Amino acid sequence: MEKRLCRRRSPLLYDPFRSGLSDSDPPRSDGRRSLAARSGVRGVKVTEVVPEFADAFGFEEFNRMQREAAPAILERDENVVAAAPTASGKTALAELAICRTLDRGGTALFIAPLRALTNEKESEWERFEDLGYSVYVVTGERDLNPRRAERADILVMTPEKTDSATRKHDSARYSFVADVDCCVIDEVHLLDSDTRGGVLEVTVSRLRRICDPRVVALSATMPNIEDVAAWLDAVPETTFEFGEEYRPVDLHAGVETYTHGDNAFADKYRRLYSALDLAEEHIREDGQALVFVSSRQDAVRAAGKSRDEIAKRDVPMGARGDYDFHTDAKELDDDELAKAAPDGVAFHHAGLSKDDRDRVEEWFKQGKIQLLFSTSTLAWGVNLPARCVVIRDTKYHDPLEGEVDISPLDILQMLGRAGRPGYDDVGYGWVVCDRADADKYRKLLREGKEIESRLAEDLDSHLNAEIAMGTIRDLDDVMSWLETTFYYQRAKSKPAAYDFENLRGRVRETLESLVARGFVEMGEDLSVRGTALGRLASKYYLRLETAERFHDLCEREQISADGILEAVAGAEEFHSVSARQSETDAVDAVLSDVSTTLEDGPRKVLAILHAGMANSTPADLRSDAWIIRQNALRLLSALREFLGEFAGPRAANLARRVEARVEHGVPREAVGLTAVDGIGPNRARSLATGGLHSPADVVDAGADELERAGLSTGVAERIAKNAENFPAIEVSWGSFPDDIAPGENEMCEVTVRNAGGGAAVGVRVTVNDVEMTTKEAYLSDSLSVPVGVFGANAEELEFVVEVTFPGEPLHPVRATRTVDVE
Repeated sequence: MEKRLCRRRSPLLYDPFRSGLSDSDPPRSDGRRSLAARSGVRGVKVTEVVPEFADAFGFEEFNRMQREAAPAILERDENVVAAAPTASGKTALAELAICRTLDRGGTALFIAPLRALTNEKESEWERFEDLGYSVYVVTGERDLNPRRAERADILVMTPEKTDSATRKHDSARYSFVADVDCCVIDEVHLLDSDTRGGVLEVTVSRLRRICDPRVVALSATMPNIEDVAAWLDAVPETTFEFGEEYRPVDLHAGVETYTHGDNAFADKYRRLYSALDLAEEHIREDGQALVFVSSRQDAVRAAGKSRDEIAKRDVPMGARGDYDFHTDAKELDDDELAKAAPDGVAFHHAGLSKDDRDRVEEWFKQGKIQLLFSTSTLAWGVNLPARCVVIRDTKYHDPLEGEVDISPLDILQMLGRAGRPGYDDVGYGWVVCDRADADKYRKLLREGKEIESRLAEDLDSHLNAEIAMGTIRDLDDVMSWLETTFYYQRAKSKPAAYDFENLRGRVRETLESLVARGFVEMGEDLSVRGTALGRLASKYYLRLETAERFHDLCEREQISADGILEAVAGAEEFHSVSARQSETDAVDAVLSDVSTTLEDGPRKVLAILHAGMANSTPADLRSDAWIIRQNALRLLSALREFLGEFAGPRAANLARRVEARVEHGVPREAVGLTAVDGIGPNRARSLATGGLHSPADVVDAGADELERAGLSTGVAERIAKNAENFPAIEVSWGSFPDDIAPGENEMCEVTVRNAGGGAAVGVRVTVNDVEMTTKEAYLSDSLSVPVGVFGANAEELEFVVEVTFPGEPLHPVRATRTVDVE
C-alpha cells in the first residue's frame, strides 16, 4: 500500500499505525481515508503513540476510530475534519491535536460549545498541568487575566469569547489570540445553531485571517461533511466520516407521541408518565435511564414526582440498604437531591454545586442512580451514557425568546447518550412529542440534519463588525471576506436554496444599507471604514436596530433615568421576550408611576429593571429577572459609551448610575458607594442611611466612624483605604468677582482640584442655566477652566461648576457662585 502520510517532524511520536496494513486496504474512490483501514489493528497503546503525553489521557489504548484518525492528526499539517458518533471518543482526537501542538512549542485553542464545558475541560485537563503545561479558561471581560492568557499553552473558550477576543486582537489585552497555532472546534455542527452559528462561523474565518492556525473540527453528526471540509480547506486524507458502525453501542431511536391539552402543566406530566413507561422496562432489567427536560426547575420537579410514581409501580430500584451511599447522600448540598438519591432517582443541572454534580455523575456511573433527570447541558459535556434516553421536552422557555423548539442538533446530541459501552449491546432513545410534530422528528432520526449556515440571518451585524475592526477596507475585501465564510461554501453546494447567483449582490446591498444607516462610510474609491456608531455597535455586539435606538436617545435635549431604562427595555435584544398573563398584575404594579409606550415583553423588561433598582422584584417576575438583568447590564454599559460619545459625560454618568442601581438594587443616594471595593448593596444602603453617600464621604468619616456604624476593624480600615482611590473634588473660584457693572466683562479662571484618586471627568460651567464652557479630561491633581463674567440684563448671575464622572457611578459634584449685576 502506498504511504500517504508525510514524514514525522517530531521525535516524540512513534508510528505504530503502519503495522498490520496490507495491500488489500485500498484508498476510497473519493480520496478519503478508508474507514476499514487499520480496523484489524488491535491494542495500539497511548504510550506507544505519544509517550511524552501518555499521562494526559484517561485511558491506555486507542479505539478503532481513534487509531484511524490519529495518523492524519499527528503526522500531517493540513486541517482536519472528523465526524464520529457520540461516545466514540472524539475528545481523544482533540487531545492528540493539542499534544502535537504542545510538542512543537505552540499554543492550542479549544473552542467548547457551552460555558459550563469550559470549566469541565479546565478540571479534566489538569493532567496537562501535571505535565508542566498551562491551561487557561478565558472568561468574561472583567475576569480576564491577560498575563495568564498570554502564557497559557492551552486556551479554552466559547465561540462568543473567541469572537470577542478576535475582535480586539490588536489590543494588548487580547493579543494572545493572535498567537494560536492550533484551533480545535468541538461540536462544529454548532454552525447550524439559530442563535450561535453565525458567531462561530465568522469567528473561525476571522481567526484564520489573523493567525491561520491549524483547525481540527470535530462533530457528532455532519451529513454534509464535504461542505465543512471545503470551508476549512481540509484535504480528503484528513477528512473522516465515521458511521454508526463506529458507535460502541448500537442505537435504536424512535418517537413516542401524546396529544396535548389546554394546560401546559398537565402536559408535562403526560410526557413524564410516557417517559417513565419507556424507561421502566430497562430499569427493571438493571439498566439505567436518562431523561432530558427543558429547565432546571423541571428536572427537580420531575425527579420528585417520579419517586412517588416509581413507588406506586413497585419498580425495584434505590440503594437504601447501602449504608455508605445513604450517608454520603445526606452530605449533598441540595436538600431535594439528598431526599431523592437514596431511592435511585436524581437530577443534574448547572445550578447544582460542583460537588453535587460530581457525586451524581459518579453514582450514575456506578449504577447507584438508575433514573436521572437532566437539562441538555449534560448531553454536550459529561460522558454519561444510559441504556435508555428519553427526551421528555422538545420545547423550552427562553426568557429572551419565549417558547422555542429545542434545536435538532440538541435532540441528536441527547439521543447520542443512549447505550453504555461495555454494559449494553444496544441503546434506546426516544423523543416524546405532540402528534403534530411526530413526522418532523421521525425524519430527523432517519436522515439526520445537514449543517446550514446561519450567517445570512445577521449578515449586516457581522459585516459591520469586520469593517469596524478594519479587516475589510474596500469593496474587494468585502467580496474576499464573503468567500471565506461557510455561508459561501454552502451556497455553492445548494445554489438554489441560497440563491448563489445573487449572493454577491445581496452582500453589496447589505453594505449599501450600512452606509445609508450611518454605520459605515464609503469613499469615492470604494474604500470603507466604520463610523463611531458602527464601531460601538460592533464593540458591544449590538443588534443594529438597538444601536440606532441608542443613537436616537443621544440626540434628545433631555435625557432622564426613565428614558435610559426605556431605551434598554425596548432594545431589539428583548424583542422576543414573552409576557405571561400571570405576570400582568405585577408589571402594572411596578410601573404604576412610570410613563411608557412599551408593550408586552419589553414592558415586562422595563418593570424588571425598575424593580431591580428598588430591590423589590415581585415574585411573579423573578423566574426571568436574573437573565433579563444580566443582558440589560450589558446593554446599559453599551448605552453609557454611546452617551459619552454622542451626548457627553453628564449623560454617560447618569447611565453609569442607572446601571449600578440595576446591578446592585440600591437607592439613588447609595449608588456612589457601590463603586468602593468592599461595599456591597446591603452595606451601601446602611451607610447611606447614616449619611454617607460617596467615597469622599467614607474617607472623611474614617475607619473609626465606620466601626461605629457596625463594621469590624479590619473591614472598616480596608474600605476606608479603598475609598481613597476615588476623586475628592474641590472647586476654587480664585479672583471671581462678587459683582459686575452692566455691560462690563471680566475673564476669570476656575480651578477644579482633586485630593483623591484620578478619574476621567467632565467639567461643565453654566450661568443662569445656560451652558458656557465644557471640558473633558483625566483629573489627577487639578485643572483650570476659563470663565467669562459678563454684565447682562439680569439682577444677578448664578454660575454653576459641575464635575461629572462618566466611568463611575458617583453623583456629580456641584459648586455655585452668585455675581450681582449693579
